[in-house]
Amino acid sequence: MRGQVALVTGASRGIGQAISLKLAAEGVFVVATATSEAGAEATVAAIVAEGGAAQAVKLDVTNSSEVEALFKRIVSERGRLDILVNNAGITKDGLMMRMKDNDWDAVIDTNLKGSFNCMREASKIMTKARYGRVVNISSVVGEMGNPGQANYCASKAGLFGLTKSAARELAKRNITVNAVAPGFIETDMTALLPEKGRETLLHSIPMERLGSVDDVAYAVHFLVSPQAGYITGQVLSVNGGMYM
Repeated sequence: MRGQVALVTGASRGIGQAISLKLAAEGVFVVATATSEAGAEATVAAIVAEGGAAQAVKLDVTNSSEVEALFKRIVSERGRLDILVNNAGITKDGLMMRMKDNDWDAVIDTNLKGSFNCMREASKIMTKARYGRVVNISSVVGEMGNPGQANYCASKAGLFGLTKSAARELAKRNITVNAVAPGFIETDMTALLPEKGRETLLHSIPMERLGSVDDVAYAVHFLVSPQAGYITGQVLSVNGGMYM
């Protein structure tokens, strides 16, 4: 994988940052994007500190023109794009009966349409190169549902269909498209859970622990590696057995 170029969206922290660090450690040049320049630069600084190479870019994945411009820039500056990891995502939780249109639209636009925007541009580059690896970061709740997250669950479930459709379209060009569905992972978000809620959550996980960001990063690393060249259109669940 040394010498390849990867684009990782939502790379400022947590899972996205861990994926970026893992790929960079394998010799991949990482274009790390985030909604803020400071967030992207923090990940690049961590990569450089460990001897890797990366570039920080502020990106709004919901803006198709902005996405198109970035992909053209990557080809112009780096000459290639081998890996795309769609990790950018937001939540705007609330009971369905009270959910505002704006909260529904914002989550669908970022989590689902944003991934589509990036995949559309990546497919143009990868098709010409006759090689590519795409991984969409979904969620266990896209498989099992979750109260108060109708918008988020719908967006993550939609990624499964998008993944499988794209996998069928692109397979003949040696491009694999897969999804990773993390369970509950130790991040800034889960750190805010009250102790009682955390205990209840752990009881629902057969392995009785939350996952780590590295658990997800290793799964992504496998799917973008040469060893996974005959795997496409699949969902790899990283959830400690929470949903089987």
